Amino acid sequence: MNEDRQKALQILMTAKGQIEKTIRMIEEDRYCIDISNQIMAGNGLLKKANMHILRQHLHHCVADSLAGDNEEDKEQKTEEVIKVLEKLIGK
Repeated sequence: MNEDRQKALQILMTAKGQIEKTIRMIEEDRYCIDISNQIMAGNGLLKKANMHILRQHLHHCVADSLAGDNEEDKEQKTEEVIKVLEKLIGK
């Protein structure tokens, strides 16, 4: 497992703990703003983990594809990245 995937896994494990805590907060009928803050913290961790996965994809999968001779694979990898970017910016 490369460094970016390892970092993403660590962050996701932390996010898992955040989500479990959020569930307990809701079950305990805690203050809404506290729950919302906990949810936002979890969202931040998920975004951070996603960036590590995307970084790994660009540095390895996409770079390997662009270095190769398979034009169809290059186009596919490019379109995959474009679709992910569109989702990230809300298009």
